[in-house]
Amino acid sequence: MEKKQYELKILPLFEHDLNAITDYIAYRLRNPDAADHLIDAVEKAIYERLPMAESFEPYHGIAEREFPYYWIKVNNYIIFYVVIDSVMEVRRIFYIKRNMKKLLSEFG
Repeated sequence: MEKKQYELKILPLFEHDLNAITDYIAYRLRNPDAADHLIDAVEKAIYERLPMAESFEPYHGIAEREFPYYWIKVNNYIIFYVVIDSVMEVRRIFYIKRNMKKLLSEFG
């Protein structure tokens, strides 16, 4: 059986989320090293998941969607992505203590 290959697509909304988070850490909390480490951890987690994007249980608790959300936990953050055909589309990243159901229903 041939292993499925996934293409990676990062949405601008995800980039905006990640920039806001790392700006907060670097400038508001004055810890640029922690912001850099988070970026490295996020990138590593995404690329580790890429070869097996659909091998995990989808995120439950939001409305049924054409493309279910999957998630990756990185430190105190959750990355959400969907798989469309052979594309792993990374959509959002949120602080883990936020209301995920509300955020995902608002932003999709």
